[in-house]
Amino acid sequence: MELEGKESFVDRHLEKFEEIFKMAVKEAITRGLEQNIALKAQADLPQELQHETLPAVEQAPQQKPGNGKHAPRPGVTIPPIPVDLKAGESKVGLREFYAEKKPANHYEKAVIFVYYLTKFNKQQEVKFGEILSCYEEVNEKKPSIADIVKNSIRYKGWLEQGSEKYATRLTISGENFVKFDLPAQGEKVVQPTLG
Repeated sequence: MELEGKESFVDRHLEKFEEIFKMAVKEAITRGLEQNIALKAQADLPQELQHETLPAVEQAPQQKPGNGKHAPRPGVTIPPIPVDLKAGESKVGLREFYAEKKPANHYEKAVIFVYYLTKFNKQQEVKFGEILSCYEEVNEKKPSIADIVKNSIRYKGWLEQGSEKYATRLTISGENFVKFDLPAQGEKVVQPTLG
């Protein structure tokens, strides 16, 4: 370290650094002694007790892979919620509608399911569990539906947050996507009847 200036200025600052340095050395020595005492006490214990006691000497927690910005969140378990997905007099069944739309990924599947429940079942909002029931109906693997809906809201704009935590609504963009962009052009499309 370098310090320039008048002698009184340099002396005053050197004294402050010396105090800070002495305090840091004392703290380091104290910590080292505490750890040595704890290790010695642990070594004096019978073998079978050594692994169960004395948490005084703790290792720093291991960092998990990742960017370190977010703590791992517990997985949310959302059960399927029964919903009417069968064909009726005035509506097509989900399986037929799904087969005609031919979705390519989970984002497309989720928006198709929300579209179906909104337009054919006349629901204002769709719960995540109802979307999972749709996956079961068409015999597809279920994704982490909370992540799919969240990312669809954020990146696709096809869905929006519902009034409840685990509910969503179809946006105009999502409606247009299902109605006009799925399936590939030239395919037959089933539309809901107005009434």
